[in-house]
Amino acid sequence: MLGIETSCDDTGVGLVQDGRVRVNLVASQTLLHAEYGGVVPELASREHTQVLDRLTARALEEAGVRPQELDLVAATRGPGLVGPLLVGLGYAKGLAWSLEKPFLGVHHLEGHLHGALVDVSVEPPFLALIASGGHTHLYRVEDWGHYELLGATRDDAAGEAFDKVARTLGLGYPGGPEIERLAQEGDSQAVPFSVPMRGRAGYDFSFSGLKTAAVRFVQEGYAPADIAAGFQRVAVASLVGTLERAAQDTGLSRVVVAGGVTANQALRASLAATGLEAHLPPPGLTSDNGAMIALAAARRWEREGRADPLTISAEPYWPLGESV
Repeated sequence: MLGIETSCDDTGVGLVQDGRVRVNLVASQTLLHAEYGGVVPELASREHTQVLDRLTARALEEAGVRPQELDLVAATRGPGLVGPLLVGLGYAKGLAWSLEKPFLGVHHLEGHLHGALVDVSVEPPFLALIASGGHTHLYRVEDWGHYELLGATRDDAAGEAFDKVARTLGLGYPGGPEIERLAQEGDSQAVPFSVPMRGRAGYDFSFSGLKTAAVRFVQEGYAPADIAAGFQRVAVASLVGTLERAAQDTGLSRVVVAGGVTANQALRASLAATGLEAHLPPPGLTSDNGAMIALAAARRWEREGRADPLTISAEPYWPLGESV
């Protein structure tokens, strides 16, 4: 099964077979957008258009699979940036139509969940935390396709906050790896950051205040490495602490944590120390990629055996669990 991911700035093409990833290729646009400090949707759409066909051809060649041998073609339907979504969705529809193969439009966040479970056999119920540049959502997953939203960010997503604080510190884009690198040189207790939303009821998150605090601490002369270390400490504490509290309240100790922020080693270490049964994506499946879309499509095809019509549209604002 072939999966295509173009919800933001990375072009992903993945091939999976029997639950295993055969090929997973990602064409990054980081250098293209770095000078702007964030993703420019029009530039992202153009780049997807330029690379998608040859990336798909390369994936098929590396897997030793002829296009006619594909069982199914899938692409991210949403949520995401509408221009990039339309590029991938249109390409996948055209490929499926030309090959007379079934087509599926996949929810981006469901793809992340399946990417985190590629190497293990885990069935619901469980808690799912998705933390990325565009999303910070906590769900109770009763069954595949049945998701209850427990909490979400009230402002910036976690990954977005990493990017903004990195920009404040004069670091590169994307900010997550830069913050993590600089934090290793700093003292995480030296700067008086406070954990956002601590002590409040519910499971929502908030990260915009951390950005404001980082600006203030820069102005007050704190060392950049200490600011990076302190920010990382409280951002991780917010994510993990809220997840722990939800696990205790719901009685669900099995958790799936997915999204680009899961590449952060401080987050992984903090989760390992909780005692929860935590499942995270392996390297290569933390950020947006086509394999996770193919994995989610394979699960849905196995469950429903029903293709989507080629008339479906992109859904840039598509809550997980809601049909469209």
